[in-house]
This record gives sequence, structure tokens and C-alpha cells, in this order.
Amino acid sequence: MEFGWINLFGAGIVVLIMIPNIIYAVRQKQDEAQAIIPKYLSACEQVGRYGCIVLMWLPLLVWKFGFGSVEELLVYLIANGLLLLSYYLFWGFYFRKKALSNAMALAIIPTLIFLLSGILLRHWLLVIAAVIFGFAHCSITYITNK
Repeated sequence: MEFGWINLFGAGIVVLIMIPNIIYAVRQKQDEAQAIIPKYLSACEQVGRYGCIVLMWLPLLVWKFGFGSVEELLVYLIANGLLLLSYYLFWGFYFRKKALSNAMALAIIPTLIFLLSGILLRHWLLVIAAVIFGFAHCSITYITNK
């Protein structure tokens, strides 16, 4: 299976990942103390985040954007579906109790989604962006929730 210029599955995954983040941002109190985050980590997180968001649906520098087999498509759909389900589950836990373990799960799961998608689609820029995002996002999450 091949995609054209846009991967609608990837775009849908990005939208589903963003929904609880937007809800959290709206609910978050402005006066909460912010941990001191090194600037290089913040920059890496933003580069990785926006890289993943764009590359999940746009095949930049990919010659053939799609799956090698039907099995890969099924792994993509089922694994990302299960990861999204667990992501929403951990958001529920995190809304109830802001524990480090819940926060780290919320940092790791999107990274796994981006990595899995990049590997299965053979979209190596997405894999690179996912690694950058995962390292920085997990580091910042640990710093702010320890």
C-alpha cells in the first residue's frame, strides 16, 4: 500500500495525540512553578516535536511512501491503535495523579508511535526526529516531574 502526498492515517494519529495535550494546556494553572530546563533540551524537543508532527503525514525526502506488505500495514494500524489507547489511559491516570511514572509513560508512548511509524514507513527523517524528540521530551519530563 502506498500513500500519495499525505498520509491521512498519520495525520489522524497526530490529531489524536494532540487532543489530551490541548485539554491539559487549557486546564493547567499559569502560576505553577516551572523547572529550569536547559535551552538545548527545549530546542531539541521543539525541533523533534514539530519534525514528528509534520513528517507523520508528509513524506519529505521519501521516494516511496507506504508499506512493504499488508502485514506491515496491519502492524502499523494495530500497534499504533494500542499505543494510542494506552496513551489515553495514562492521560486518565495523570489527570487523577501527577506521578512521575504516569508522566514518563506520556513521554515514551508518543515517541514509540513516531518511531514505529518511521520504521514501518521507511521514513528515516521521521525516525531521526522521533529519536531527538524522545530524548529531549523524556529528559524534560523527568526534570519537571521528579
